[in-house]
Amino acid sequence: MGFQNKLFAVLAVMFFQGIWICADAALPAKPNILLIVADDLGYGDLGIQGCKEFATPNIDSIARNGMRFSNAYVSCPVCAPSRAGLLTGRYQDRFGFCGNPKPGAEWGLPVGEQTIASALKAAGYRTAVFGKWHLGEEPQYRPTARGFDEFYGFLSGKHSYWHAEDPHWGPMVRDDAEAAELPKYLTFALADKACGFIKESKPGPFFLYLAFNAPHAPMEAPPEYLEKTRGIKDPQRSIYAAMVLALDDAVGQVLDVLRQAGTADDTLVVFLSDNGGAIIDGSDRNGASNAPLRGSKAQLWEGGIRVPFLAAWPGKIQPGGVSDVPVISLDLFPTFAGLAGAKAPDVLDGLDLSDLLCGKVKQLPPRDLFWRFYDTQKVVRSGDIKWIRMESDNGLYNVFEDPAESDNRLNQSEQYRAVAEQLGTRWQEWDRSNLRKVLP
Repeated sequence: MGFQNKLFAVLAVMFFQGIWICADAALPAKPNILLIVADDLGYGDLGIQGCKEFATPNIDSIARNGMRFSNAYVSCPVCAPSRAGLLTGRYQDRFGFCGNPKPGAEWGLPVGEQTIASALKAAGYRTAVFGKWHLGEEPQYRPTARGFDEFYGFLSGKHSYWHAEDPHWGPMVRDDAEAAELPKYLTFALADKACGFIKESKPGPFFLYLAFNAPHAPMEAPPEYLEKTRGIKDPQRSIYAAMVLALDDAVGQVLDVLRQAGTADDTLVVFLSDNGGAIIDGSDRNGASNAPLRGSKAQLWEGGIRVPFLAAWPGKIQPGGVSDVPVISLDLFPTFAGLAGAKAPDVLDGLDLSDLLCGKVKQLPPRDLFWRFYDTQKVVRSGDIKWIRMESDNGLYNVFEDPAESDNRLNQSEQYRAVAEQLGTRWQEWDRSNLRKVLP
C-alpha cells in the first residue's frame, strides 16, 4: 500500500473513531429512568414468559429490545413490603415493614429510610410516581415527602378502576393528598399522566415510577377488552386477561411517547411485577397463572416471589438477551444510583446490575438471597439451591433445574440434610438483626 493510501486509511479510522467518540460523548451522563411495576401479575402471563392465551406485544417488546431475567425476584410475596424493599434497596425486614398497611393506618415506610427517588432527586433528577403508593397515608410517609416531586394515584393498597372515590380504599389524590379526578379507566389515566410527564420540556433527566394497579383486584376491565377475551372459559381469568391486555396497551402508549419525544435512546426502561399472581383463595384472587412455578402471592414458593423482570436501553443493553443470573428488586436502587452518579446509602442490600445489563459481565458476585414472611415462612436461595420452611412444609430444591419445586431433596441423602442445616443457620444469622414491627 502506498504512503498516500496508508495515510488515507489512518485518517479514515481516526475520522470514524472520532464520530463514535463524539456520539458517545453526546449520550447523557445521567439516563432517564422509567420503572414500570405491575400489580399481582402472574409469572406466566406475558407472551415473552410463555403465555399462549393472550398476547402482550408491548410489554414483550421491552425484552425483545433488551434483556429478560429468568431468575428474578422481589423481596416479599405481598404488595407493600415488596415496594418498601424495591424503593429502599433494603430488605424490608431490616426496618420491620412486614405486612400491608390497611386503609387509614397511621404507619408507613419509616422516615429514616432513604428512597431511590430521594437519591436521584439529589443528583438532579426530576421525579414522579403515578399509581399505587401503599407505603403510608400520613403526611410524613406520602410520596412528596419521600423524594417525589409529583404524585397522582392512590395511597392505599387497591382502588376502583372507574371511580375517583373508592368507599373501601379511599380517593384518588395528587401531590400532597389533594383530591383528584379519575377521567377514564384507571390504567389509562395513569398512562396519560406518565405520557404528560415525559413530554414536559424541563431540564435534567427524569425518574418516573409508574406503579400500575393492574391486574390487581377489583376485577374490572373495559367492555372492549372483555370482548377480546370472552373465549377464555374461566370467567375470572377472562376478566384478568382483559385487564392485562389494557395494561399492555397502556405500556405501549408510554413507550410510544418516549420514542415520539426523542428520549427513548436516553432512557433505561425496567418492567417487573411487585409479586406473583394471586391464585389462592382470598379477596385479592385474580385468576392469574404463575406457570410453571409453584405457589401464589402471599407464599414464598417461587410463584409468590419470582417475577417477570425486563430491561431495555437502546445502544446499551443488547437486544434479545436472556440472563439466568439470580437478581432481586433490591438491586435496582444501587443500579439506578450508579448510572445516575447519585450517592447511595452504605447499607443497601442489593447489587449494581449495570455491568450485567450492558454485557460487560455475565455473572454477579456469589451471594445468598433471603426472605421472611412474618415468622411462618422462611427462605434462602444460595446458588441454584433453595431452602424453604413453611408452616407445614419444609424443603430443599434445585430451583434452577426444578422451578416448579416438585422434587424435594431434603430427605434424599445425608449430604442434602447437611446443606439444609447450613442454610438454616445462615438464615438465622441474617434474621438476627431484623425487626418484627414497623417503627414510626
